[in-house]
Amino acid sequence: MVAPFLPDDEKVAAIRGALPALDAGIYLNTGSVGPLPAETTSAMAEIVDYELRIGRSSTDYWEAFLERLAEARGAVAAVVGADVDEIAITHSTSGGMNAAVWSLDLGPEDRIVTTQAEHPGGLGPVHAAAARNGCELVVVDVGLGGDDDAIVDAFDAAIRPKTRLVALSHVLWTSGARMPIERIVALAHDRGAIVAVDGAQAAGAIPVNVTDLDVDFYAIPGQKWLLGPEGTGALWAAARITATSRVSYASSFTYQRIDNEAAVPWPNARRFEEAGHYRPAVTGLARSCGWLSMYVGLPWIHERGQAMARTAVDRLAAIDGVEVLTPRDRMATLVAFRIGGWDAQAALDEIAGRTFAIARTIPGLDAIRLSVGFFTTFDEIERVATAVELVASHTPATMPQRPRLTIIGQGAS
Repeated sequence: MVAPFLPDDEKVAAIRGALPALDAGIYLNTGSVGPLPAETTSAMAEIVDYELRIGRSSTDYWEAFLERLAEARGAVAAVVGADVDEIAITHSTSGGMNAAVWSLDLGPEDRIVTTQAEHPGGLGPVHAAAARNGCELVVVDVGLGGDDDAIVDAFDAAIRPKTRLVALSHVLWTSGARMPIERIVALAHDRGAIVAVDGAQAAGAIPVNVTDLDVDFYAIPGQKWLLGPEGTGALWAAARITATSRVSYASSFTYQRIDNEAAVPWPNARRFEEAGHYRPAVTGLARSCGWLSMYVGLPWIHERGQAMARTAVDRLAAIDGVEVLTPRDRMATLVAFRIGGWDAQAALDEIAGRTFAIARTIPGLDAIRLSVGFFTTFDEIERVATAVELVASHTPATMPQRPRLTIIGQGAS
């Protein structure tokens, strides 16, 4: 059983036993979808079984689901240092960013500032809002991240009077660099702008305290570093935002502006919640967050995850022909790198075929991205690095073929 105060070796072994997907390969893609805890799937299965045997339409079951929804808000709030009333349960990070952007009454005189390194889930809402409302959209080039002073200078130049919204990531999904959020927020607030942050590669991976960051919105995925089911997420909204916002949920895809304050259904972040939540998934999100917070321990998760990621960076950087793109002194738990002479997907195919590593590429950078978790082992990093060494010492034309299993009788006439 996983417990907070086990010795590290025992704790890692217990954690890996509670995450069965880790047996399928070297799991290095939590930045897309994390491994589900067995405890989470068991809780979800109970709900699925109940719905199958008893049904979904009774008043008692609906009221019980509202309790599960409240538990999910509380569980997410504990992860990001928030009050439960500041959390709205969403279907994704993208849904949270959409809610944040559409909550603002934007017009042709307003400016929106974002970066070139945003995920489409964050870029989509700002591009749509700018097009619909006639806003000026300014895209700051932050490169691969890592040079905080240069990044802050670029935002300083971009956040001019009439800037209403600054939308950016806490950790870049491309290079894995941590952005200087606090300094950017200070600039934005000094000039009257609202800041919405995409926390997809931060929440659950590194320490996040939304109050300390002083942001206005913080969008959170459930399926990544929180190890929850897909179709889940959350939006943190500062109390100062919900105290003045006149926007509330209108349908599964749109929000409506309400001029009469008394008609706003909820005086807190719940006004940003959509309908249509899959009830087993909401239960699973709460269970995963609770498992991470109470059994594994968030400080331990953050410390070990980042330490393992730095180990991977150091090991890869020492390989001839490998270019590490992630800034070591400004990283979280993502590691992006290139191998000279290789297309990223072709190189990853070779590495995965030799190690059963589950990772992904970043097409815009032609790079391989590893998501290193608190559950990753030194042996797994070494196995992947050894495969990278092999690939880096060859070209696609000289790469030796992988051994193939001969199936007796196949191809016989």
